[in-house]
Amino acid sequence: MEPWFLVPIALCVCFLFKPLLSLFLPSSITKPKLPPGPRSIPIIGSFLWLRKPVSELKHLIRNLQVQYGPIISLHIGSGPVVFIADRSLAHQALIQNGAVFADRPPALATNKYMSSNQHNISSAVYGPTWRLLRRNLTSEILHPSRVKSYGNARKWVLDILVNRLKTKSQFETQGGGVRVVEHFQYAMFCLLVLMCFGDKLNEEQVNEIERVQRQRLLSIERFKILNFKPKLTKILLKNRWREFFKILEEQREVIVPLIRARQKSNNDRLARSTDDDDKDDEYVLSYTDTLLDLQLPDGNEKRKLSEDEMVNLCSEFLNAGTDTTSTALQWIMANVVKYPEVQEKLFAEIKEVVGETEEEVREEALQKLPYLKAVILEGLRRHPPAHFVLAHAVTHDVVLDGHLVPKNGSVNVMVADIGWDPQVWDDPMTFKPERFLGGDEGFDLTGSREIKMMPFGVGRRICPGLGLAVLHLEYFVANLVWKFEWRVVEGNGVDLSEEEEFTVVMKNPLQAHLIPRGK
Repeated sequence: MEPWFLVPIALCVCFLFKPLLSLFLPSSITKPKLPPGPRSIPIIGSFLWLRKPVSELKHLIRNLQVQYGPIISLHIGSGPVVFIADRSLAHQALIQNGAVFADRPPALATNKYMSSNQHNISSAVYGPTWRLLRRNLTSEILHPSRVKSYGNARKWVLDILVNRLKTKSQFETQGGGVRVVEHFQYAMFCLLVLMCFGDKLNEEQVNEIERVQRQRLLSIERFKILNFKPKLTKILLKNRWREFFKILEEQREVIVPLIRARQKSNNDRLARSTDDDDKDDEYVLSYTDTLLDLQLPDGNEKRKLSEDEMVNLCSEFLNAGTDTTSTALQWIMANVVKYPEVQEKLFAEIKEVVGETEEEVREEALQKLPYLKAVILEGLRRHPPAHFVLAHAVTHDVVLDGHLVPKNGSVNVMVADIGWDPQVWDDPMTFKPERFLGGDEGFDLTGSREIKMMPFGVGRRICPGLGLAVLHLEYFVANLVWKFEWRVVEGNGVDLSEEEEFTVVMKNPLQAHLIPRGK
């Protein structure tokens, strides 16, 4: 027999006996497979998934998990995407194997421009640059002593918000109530802009920053299609790419002058203090100050941040502290209006702690208000501003629950589904703050021991602003209930339907009658 003829015979034998061999070979030799999921034609499948809005994708994933289980995979883009809807699997991945699951997937084409090629905290790969950027934020801005130094800024913003709501409540049109979401957003922007740039800007400036920031946020969904074969879309969808770059340039034109003005102000202040030994009592360290001083590793050397990198880091800071917080604030106040018994109990607790004559619920009183904390936690559980965490990636191939999670894939955790798990929460879709009362140690939002809810993510990529966000929610909810009685608009009710924007917002924004309380 000719030697060449042995090759096809050998291939046929291998093909025929492979199923039998797999029965007798040790299971450790068998390579684990991806989590189950629907079949997909790679290019066509990616195109179809990229065209779907997030809200539709979310419902499809839930339906697939009914069919395949709590961990599934889809083929979107260049690699498989794994979705996890089980709290124990999420804990196993993000806590027990935190370092392995702490990476980020490669940025899509549009995100590369929006993150200076992943040079921001949320999208940077797990490594020295990410550690430096995150450490700068947590130690310089989010350290408890620094957060305390912004107390006057919070009081200033509270006064702005209360005055705006009082004015609107006096001029209600035809008893339609006050639509509050825009006022919440404006207040959060005033506060975060001050923390970011160090100055109290006027209303026109704040509105302009808010405009370019929201324009950028809402563009993410619109320009998602550009990430399908970017070299091709830059030819076929040239006008849409041009529109995308115009949005980024508009943002740059607003943010860069603020960065430069802060740099000049710092130089002038330094010159004054050197010449006259004169200190500026109103000076508070801003996030921009830390970025101007920061140096990134660059090979064997270090370098300053570019202006584009500072713009994207400031943008990240503003978005993280404004949109999510104002969204959560509206959801919580919507439930306070919808359930008067919650409002009554909350007001009674505040009254008992601060007394009848106090004009403001001060920050030091917040620790004595357990029901307030329960209302905040229940709001975050029932209405997490984001229903997914930002996508994770693994540093190397790893097995989770018997399934392969490959290095070239990404991992998404279903935040809302975990917080609504009926095996953990009794009647999970009902707003019941009382479920958080009675624990001696308080509720662990970090999920370090076990995950019951994770509105801020968990593990090494947990939101660094968790403590600040909870403080802002407690402070503003307490004072909004202390300053006003919130009543439902007759015939209107409170509609808790959801709508997907950058965060999951109220489809029909909250409107309420606001009656100033006499003290």
